[in-house]
Amino acid sequence: MTDLHRLSIRELAEGLSQAKFSSRELTEHYLKRIAKIDPLVKSYVTITPEQALAEADAADAALKAGNVTALTGIPLAHKDIFCTKGIKTTAGSKILDNFISPYDATVVEKTKAAGLVTLGKVNMDEFAMGSTSESSYVGATSNPWALDHVPGGSSGGSAAAVAADLAPFATGTDTGGSIRQPASFCGLTGLKPTYGRVSRFGIIAYASSLDQAGPMARSAEDCAYLMNVIAGHDAKDSTSVKKEVDDYVANLNNTSVKGLRIGIPKQYFNVAGLDADVKTRVEESLKKLEEMGATLVEIDLNMTEAYVPTYYLIAPAEASSNLSRYDGVRYGYRCENPADLMDLYKRSRSEGFGPEVQRRILIGTYALSAGYYDAYYVKAQKVRRLIQQDFLKAFENVDVIAAPSAPTTAYKIGANLSPTEMYLGDIYTLAVNLAGLPAINAPVGFDKDSLPIGLQLIGNYWSESQLLSIVHQYQQNTDFHTQRAAIAEENA
Repeated sequence: MTDLHRLSIRELAEGLSQAKFSSRELTEHYLKRIAKIDPLVKSYVTITPEQALAEADAADAALKAGNVTALTGIPLAHKDIFCTKGIKTTAGSKILDNFISPYDATVVEKTKAAGLVTLGKVNMDEFAMGSTSESSYVGATSNPWALDHVPGGSSGGSAAAVAADLAPFATGTDTGGSIRQPASFCGLTGLKPTYGRVSRFGIIAYASSLDQAGPMARSAEDCAYLMNVIAGHDAKDSTSVKKEVDDYVANLNNTSVKGLRIGIPKQYFNVAGLDADVKTRVEESLKKLEEMGATLVEIDLNMTEAYVPTYYLIAPAEASSNLSRYDGVRYGYRCENPADLMDLYKRSRSEGFGPEVQRRILIGTYALSAGYYDAYYVKAQKVRRLIQQDFLKAFENVDVIAAPSAPTTAYKIGANLSPTEMYLGDIYTLAVNLAGLPAINAPVGFDKDSLPIGLQLIGNYWSESQLLSIVHQYQQNTDFHTQRAAIAEENA
């Protein structure tokens, strides 16, 4: 069976349960594709064939015994920011290039308990700081739609692996758009859940009040299957919320698009730098939703200009605190022959961290330093609350808010964007993390160079089911999510 990679998660689950193919056959199929295609895409940092085949054999035994979950035997890839017991977890950094975790992140633990098969760990921007996946210590990942372009970031490896059909779905994390933007760049569906919906335990921290894990896949339905596994309260994560988990798959048709009020922020469609093709495709997708019965409502989000400066004070400040633990003493990279303790600290950190991580540590340390804490960090937290209130006011009149996921399509590898250019590319995604809201990217077409474009839908708190349902119904009426890059059409 040479086309297993073309099946949806539902079709894979049905095929396994009906013994049309085994988990071992499915896993071997993906491992062969990885061996053939990934040298071009470079999405995987670590491939785990022996573990994957052992897990596949265990899944086949469970399938025969009837002791299964909906996803038993289906492979997936994990972003290399999730701790995995016995497997290297680098977060894309030299400073963790030799780190093998002694435990599993809760998300990994849950996927194992559900019988999913881990194919390996995929590439990312160093410590999730970036929008291109070029800052990874192991090098850049390519976009399957155009190998000389980036897949986005920081979950670029996750996006590239799924877009090249090197995994049926993948885990990602989103601190300021790191699921939604690469999903947009690679033509995928990607969900950033409400803050506290998915456990952060075992995720290497970037900015603790912003980080959230979520699924990346071809369709909303595929994302719903993974959400059913990873969502839920975790006592090991103090920010995890005790709230009943929906059955996201069962709820896929529960939200009627008829009568749905979609907020259109006028500020979002007048942003300098919004690509004409992106604007056109997003507007076409909104027109399609209108044809399906939705009502478009123009709204004001008056805090738009505050998103970038607020985020790039809070996130680096938290990164400065979180990354202070990497000192060359307990684990991770240590410089050679340090003269004294201070030299050990300085050289281990300057040699272990890349330029973008060092830049954000310095910005964050400055913002938290005596004399500047009140002027910068405290003020940013106050503005953050105003951004949240801006959204809550909008949700009094609309059900969801629509926006592009990114102002452009994928950049070329080596474009060497300035830090300011890169940060401004996150204009549409940052506020969702600052406010803790859920949001989803859906593929809605292509630009003149055949690069994917994404629509972002932002929901009120705990509305993941609604977002998945809206996108699922949109995908029943369009075929953008089924289109594949040429490289994904290759058979192993």
